[in-house]
Amino acid sequence: MTDDVFFASITDLNTRLKKGEFKAVELVQAFAERLEKLGPRYNALALPLTKSAIKRAKDVDDDLKRQRYRGTLQGIPFGAKDLLALAGYPTTWGATPYATQMFDETATVLEKLDKIGSVIVGKLAMVELAGGGGYRTAAASLFGPGLNPWDPTCWSGGSSSGSASAVAAGLVPFALGSETSGSIITPAAFCGVTGLRPTYGLVSRHGAMALSWTMDKVGPICHSAEDCGLVLQAIAGSDSKDPGSAGKSFYYTPQYARQLSDLKVGFAPDDMGWADPAARPAFQVAMEAMRGTGVQLVEAALPDFPYGALADVVIGSEAGSIFEPLIQSGGVDQLADPSQIAGLKADLTIPATEYLKAMRIRSVLKQKFRDLFAGIDVLIAPARYAVAPKITEPLDGPDSVPSPVPATAGMRRLIQAGNLAGLPELSIPCGFAGSLPVALQLVGPAFTENTLLALGREFQSRTDWHKRRPPLVS
Repeated sequence: MTDDVFFASITDLNTRLKKGEFKAVELVQAFAERLEKLGPRYNALALPLTKSAIKRAKDVDDDLKRQRYRGTLQGIPFGAKDLLALAGYPTTWGATPYATQMFDETATVLEKLDKIGSVIVGKLAMVELAGGGGYRTAAASLFGPGLNPWDPTCWSGGSSSGSASAVAAGLVPFALGSETSGSIITPAAFCGVTGLRPTYGLVSRHGAMALSWTMDKVGPICHSAEDCGLVLQAIAGSDSKDPGSAGKSFYYTPQYARQLSDLKVGFAPDDMGWADPAARPAFQVAMEAMRGTGVQLVEAALPDFPYGALADVVIGSEAGSIFEPLIQSGGVDQLADPSQIAGLKADLTIPATEYLKAMRIRSVLKQKFRDLFAGIDVLIAPARYAVAPKITEPLDGPDSVPSPVPATAGMRRLIQAGNLAGLPELSIPCGFAGSLPVALQLVGPAFTENTLLALGREFQSRTDWHKRRPPLVS
């Protein structure tokens, strides 16, 4: 197996499987062994599943031999963030107190992928408790700091650190991550891969660790927008086991996408002023490439809300309730990050009145976004305004303030805003600042994933940033 295989698209791998260029067991074994060998280099691997994966791949080969085709993901290996339960195997949630935790049932998304013949080859590392309580160091994980394949002295992002690193390094064709407030978008942007945060409720969270019942989402991290669409189709759908399920399915239908020339894409001119100076040239070139797709770029502004404070209250209140047994038992003191320990303890003290007030404001926020999207189809902004930090840098330091200070805040709080409103978001690589990737984010109204994917797909047909490979991987 060559690097062309390890960095190939899902469609290409599936086509080659059907042609008999290699068997599923050969493909799965190659990826599983690569993940087992190189995953620890980036602190990306939580649990190798090589033996069970090869056994499952033999069943897939039997189906392919009999022309029992189950879709494009059939025979494709993948990895899953270690907050998704897999019956009979440890699910650590990235945290020492749960290092030996096991469940009797498997997460719905993993069952869906297994049913169509996609093969899990490993569970992937994550920030402990998906960042619940807040954390200030990249080392806040049972598995150590997530290391970026583009520069292992830099962070791969949280909390789906292992998922993004594994895809970027060609250790899996795709991975599942989760997001409550940036945990798919941030690592995808830092690692130069494509990440999709689905609309709240579109993908079942049954069998996933809960951090915030009203904000948690499960989604794919892949090499391309096209691949994200294929994975989302496989994992989306109604699930009575998830009380937050929207009861909707998703079909990836690029052939029926709206004409891009009909799309109004809102941007904030002051975003360039907030971006790191080293990243501005890449963002400017990327915006010109986006303009070249034919969309109508129009100026826009986020509704005026205290997004950070709202997210902190909602997530903190719900996380405090969810992890109350851990906190009150003293098990929380086993976490790696002292600030996270303190944060979770503080979460238990948030008054119910503050939570209810935040939820009422959140209802108004959602209506303001519906009003905004009445005249705009998509919002666009830098996914992160700077590149991945060094793993030695504190993550809770003050934001750098550019000089001169831009007149408006731009779209800097779009990740928090989109999560509070339950909106879908796509992160697409758009260039480099030095040796590290930068990315754009696309956000649309609820259940407009096909629009975001169509725009991302067209952008990626005109650029090759998503095809770049880290030079250090071997």
